[in-house]
This record gives sequence, C-alpha cells and structure tokens, in this order.
Amino acid sequence: MRIDLIALDLDGTLLNPDESISDRNRAAIRQSLESGVRVVLVTGRGTDLPIRISRELNLNLPVICCHGALTKDFGANRTLVHLPVPLVYAKPMVEFAEKNGLSLAIYAEEYFYRLEGSKLYMEDMTGPAWREAKTFGDVLHEAPTFVRFLGTESVRAMTAEFGDWPLAFRHETWGDFHECAVLNRDASKKNALKRLCADFQIAPERVLAIGDSRNDVPMLRFAGIGVAMGNALPEVKESVRYVTASNTEDGVARAIERFVGIPQRKPA
Repeated sequence: MRIDLIALDLDGTLLNPDESISDRNRAAIRQSLESGVRVVLVTGRGTDLPIRISRELNLNLPVICCHGALTKDFGANRTLVHLPVPLVYAKPMVEFAEKNGLSLAIYAEEYFYRLEGSKLYMEDMTGPAWREAKTFGDVLHEAPTFVRFLGTESVRAMTAEFGDWPLAFRHETWGDFHECAVLNRDASKKNALKRLCADFQIAPERVLAIGDSRNDVPMLRFAGIGVAMGNALPEVKESVRYVTASNTEDGVARAIERFVGIPQRKPA
C-alpha cells in the first residue's frame, strides 16, 4: 500500500531533546516530499515552533497544533480550524486555579500566558509567543484554545473539581512531572488529522503516523500504519503494531524508510 501522507508528532518524535532534527530524519522527509508524499506536523505545541519547522523543512500542508484544537495555514497566515474551550467552562476553571494557587497556563491561539512570577512551567513555555499576566482575568476575554494545568498538585485539584465536565483532558507524564491540557471535547490530534485527510482526499489507509505520547494513540490507530517511538511509554507501544527506534536514534527516518519505501542514504 502506497503512503500518501506522513503525520509527525514533534516532541519525543521528530525532535531530539534539544529540539534539533537529525540529518537522517531531514533526509528521509526530503526524499518523501520529492517522491510526492505529503508531510504534516501534528503537535500539542502552539504555533510558533511547528510553523518554524514546517518552513525549515519546506512542508506543503497546514500545521496541526495545540493537541488538534488549532489547524493553521501558515503560508496564508489563516486559521482553518479553531476549537476553543467554551468560556462558560474556561472561566470558572481559571478562577479556581488562581484562587487556590494552582500552576496554570492559558493558550489563546498564537499567544500563551502564565502568571507573573510563575515558578513552575515547562521548557516549551518560553520564547516570543509567551506573555506574563498579573491576573488571567486580564487576558481571558474570549474562549481559550486550551488550558494547561502543571504539576501533580494542580492536576489532582483540577480533576477533583472539574473532571466530570464535558471537556477533553489530555494527561501527560514527563518523568515525575504530571500535566494536563484541558480542551474542547472535539479537539484531538486524530480528529484534526481526519479532517485534513478529508480535505485532501487521502484515505486513512494511506497515512503513516508516528508519535510517542498518550495523546498520539488515537491518531496512530486512525492511520493505516501507526508507529510508536522507541522512547514511548509501554502503554503507547502496546497500542500499535509497529515500534521504531527512539527520537535520539533516528526513529522517524527508520519508520519512513521502511514504510514509504525510500532507500536509506547519507544526507547531502
């Protein structure tokens, strides 16, 4: 079966721990594009990093960001799909977090906010797209793309208070660190990829999807070929048929070489 589309997660998948892309991964993507295969980035990140990487790799599709809540045509600087958390749910969650001193971040399309003086945040919560606010009430004027609770204490408190609300809760564990992104219940990487495939008339059977985290699993199962990274959690590996090498061992390139059928060759 020919592969027409490759869907790639970023962190822990295409990217090395320092956010670089290996030469072998670059070569495999370049060869795929030259053979007519489309490549799309599907990430929990905001727009800044995936747009930069898409341009760097000369990709030809919009980027799917924010766990699937936002799809952006960066070439036309146009938002194609935005599925925010309804304000009726987001506002009380944010007020609860501030009142109880919980660690929180708010994502509002291309800009992201944390409170001034926040001591708990992830490495990806830096850079030009990030802002600090004295209070979230100053920035929460419209429905946010998603709300992110950081740390075990914050996640537990939020889950106990709002876990039965009609929203999507994307839990991730990074070593001992626990976080949870709260999204519109229709927002997911799988749903966003499914819409993109429909737009470009690409059958799911002709999709190769590669990822490493829990929120990648539905996307991996949707694709005709879903591949888990070697550094993925055991539960992620067990959920799919194929496992490649880790993100520090050119796992993406190895999967592309195997399933797209391009020959392994040294980068120019």
